[in-house]
Order: sequence, then structure tokens, then C-alpha cells
Amino acid sequence: MSVAYEEFLNTKRHSTGNFGFEPVYTPSFLFDFQSFATSWAIRKGRGAMFADCGLGKTPMQLVWAENVRRHTNKPVLILTPLAVANQTREEGEKFDIEVHHCRDGKFKKCINVTNYERLHLFSPEYFGGVVCDESSSIKAMDGERRRDVTEFLRKVPHRLLCTATAAPNDYIELGTASEALGDMGQRDMLSQFFRSTDNISHVFNKQGDFWNSHKWIFKPHSERPFWRWVCSWARAFRKPSDLGFEDGRFILPRLDVEQHVIQAHVIPDGEFLPRVAVTLNEQRAERRATMAQRCEKVASLVSHGKPAIVWCHLNQEGDALEEMIPGCVQVSGADSDDAKEEKLMAFSHGQVRVIITKPTIAGFGMNWQHCSHMTFFPSHSFEQYYQGVRRCLRFGQMNPVKVDIVTTPGEAGVTANLTRKAEQAEAMFANLVAEMNNELQLSNRTTFDREMELPSWL
Repeated sequence: MSVAYEEFLNTKRHSTGNFGFEPVYTPSFLFDFQSFATSWAIRKGRGAMFADCGLGKTPMQLVWAENVRRHTNKPVLILTPLAVANQTREEGEKFDIEVHHCRDGKFKKCINVTNYERLHLFSPEYFGGVVCDESSSIKAMDGERRRDVTEFLRKVPHRLLCTATAAPNDYIELGTASEALGDMGQRDMLSQFFRSTDNISHVFNKQGDFWNSHKWIFKPHSERPFWRWVCSWARAFRKPSDLGFEDGRFILPRLDVEQHVIQAHVIPDGEFLPRVAVTLNEQRAERRATMAQRCEKVASLVSHGKPAIVWCHLNQEGDALEEMIPGCVQVSGADSDDAKEEKLMAFSHGQVRVIITKPTIAGFGMNWQHCSHMTFFPSHSFEQYYQGVRRCLRFGQMNPVKVDIVTTPGEAGVTANLTRKAEQAEAMFANLVAEMNNELQLSNRTTFDREMELPSWL
């Protein structure tokens, strides 16, 4: 058997079971539900924690990584979105855990944190474990990041994936997490639990995209086995009670969402009346035609003198808003990685009042509980919207969070699609939690040994 063929077969094997060990480090700063979830992940060795924003994924990741470091006597690598790496290092200081922010590929024999964009600077054989923070960034089945991360993880014995949005668009996105952990691959998952509504299993679209060229639905009697399989390598919770613990003060503040419809009528060439933008090209045309009015509305909404986040999608929107909002800072795609980190951390530390950026740049991982107001231009991405909102709406937020959505009549289809995706995401998470609770036979009688309080680091 050739080496190449053997390597090919290795990529097809399912590495089911447990690959972990008994915890060797159990710090007291974790709450009971955090300790429960972290201990499971340590014993599992290769698992995923789908924990909602603000439930303490960072301290749980650090405890998991420290356990792996002590057990393997090898460094551990934590991969994060931009700017979150420095935030993770700061969290490590709070907990007296050594975390090295590694920007140049030169790691230390401790926990090393870097962003996904720098993964190519590292070799997997030197690490005992890898944590993928905000692991939904590898959900795209045909994405370059997914391929790079999955290939890297295959060579590391201990793996942990963490995100609040495990599969924001479709259940089949869970296949990327499973494959990264060494469990069932994407194709095997589809063949076992799903069927195509086109009843075709061998045709690719013009781009060779097998996954997105079809609509996938559960096979008869396969939905419950599917969720049980997911629960074999994942734990999901949006509040402590999902794991059988008391919620205590882990209750989110009120969320106020207001939609502002700008009456800027766009009449297509050759027509007499405005109409709803249906196609992506029509939606883009309306956004450009109404940009000035929408930006003016946003500028007026954030003129209150308090911290605010302005989410946009177009470079022209960001540039226009930067001119309209005094004292703001824009984080754009043209900025270097170091410049992005510097600006995002400046907002985190209260040195900047208003930050203008895109959800694709700063919508994941940042802790911005000091801010309780944001504006949004809607898009079709529920994940971007949800994650953007949860930068502020998270446990530790002391004020109601206000979200102002600035849209136009022509974008009614966009907001309707967001609503549909939100309902689907809620259903998915409810199924996952329900099946997990069935497996674990949890009750809500579990109590804390001490009065429930928010930790000092929130």
C-alpha cells in the first residue's frame, strides 16, 4: 500500500470514542456548570462546546488547555478571530494562567494564542492540543480556512471547538465540526442521516459544490439518531439550566429592537413605481442608492454621547459614516491585522466611543459589555446579526441593549429571511439541548455550593 493511499484512508476513518483523561487541574474560579462542561471536554479529548455568548467560554478554554498542557507536557494552541487573541491573553492574566500571544509563530511551552490568519506559521506536531474559538468560522464546507484547520487538527491528539452558533444556516454545517474532531466526515454524515430533495447524490454544480447544490432533509426516522450522534461529541447550552444547574444571575437583560424604515423610493430604469428588491443585484443597487439617507439616520441615532457600535457591510458605508460621526474609529478590511487589533482593543478599553466596522471583522469573540447600543444595516446572514448583537447582549451586561435596524422598503425580503433563519436556529438549538438532556437524564435539581454570583471577570 502506498503512503499516499494510506493517508487517504486515514482521512476517511471515524475516530469515535473518548480520547481524553481525568482532569488534573480544577480551579475554583469556574462556576459549577462551567466546571461540569469543561470536565466533560477534558475526558472526551476531542469535543465541541456550543455555549452561548457570555457563558465563560474563554475561562473554560483556558482550563481545558492548561489540563492538556500538564497532561501531555506539550504547548497548547488557541486559535481565535482577530483581536480576540489579545483579549484571551488578558483573561489568562486574571486567572493566573500563562498565556503567550504569539504573532510570529515563535511559541512558548505554555498556552499560546494566535488568530486563524496566522495558523500557517505553526506546525501541529509540536502541540498537545488545539482550541478553535468561534469555530463556526470553519463551517463553510468548501472553505479554505476549513481545509487548513481540519488538516492541522488531524495531527493533534486533543481538540476543542467552541462557538455559540454551531450551524446558523443549516444542520449539515455540523459536519465540518465533526470532521475537524476526527469523527464522521461530511459525506458520510450526509449519506447516513440526510437525503437530497433532488434525489441526486452524485451530481455537482458548476463549481463542484456538492453540499450547496442541493437541499438536504432528514431521512425517515433519522432525526433523533442524528441528534444523539451530535451529542456524542458535543455539549450545547445557552444558560446553566440547560446543563441541569441553576441560572442564578446568568439571566440576560432586556433586548429592545427597533426598525427604522427609510422611505427612499428606488424606481428601476424603465418603470414608474418602486418595488421590493428581490435579487441580490437589486438589493445591492438599493443599498447604494439609499446609502446617504441610511448613514445620516445612523449618525443621528448614535449622537447620544454614549458608547455605540455601528455595523455596516459596504466600504462606502463605513467611509461615509466615519465622516458623519465625530470622534469615531473605523475598522476596515484594508487595515493591517495589527491595526485592526489596536482599534478593537481601544474600543474595548473605553478609549473610543463609537466604532464602525463589519460583522465579518469584529462580530465574533469580543466582550463589549460596556456598550449597550448598536445599529445594523441588515443582511441575509443570521449568524452575523446574532453574533454582532451578542457582543453587547451577554452575561455581565448591566443595561438593556438597544439595537436599531436601519433599512428600506425594498429590503423587506432581507429582514423576512433573517426572521426565518432565526426561527430555524432556535429550533436547531432546542433539539440539540433536548437530545443532550435526554442522554444525560438531567434534572433542574442540581444546586450550587455557594450563592450564584457573576464572576469578577465579567
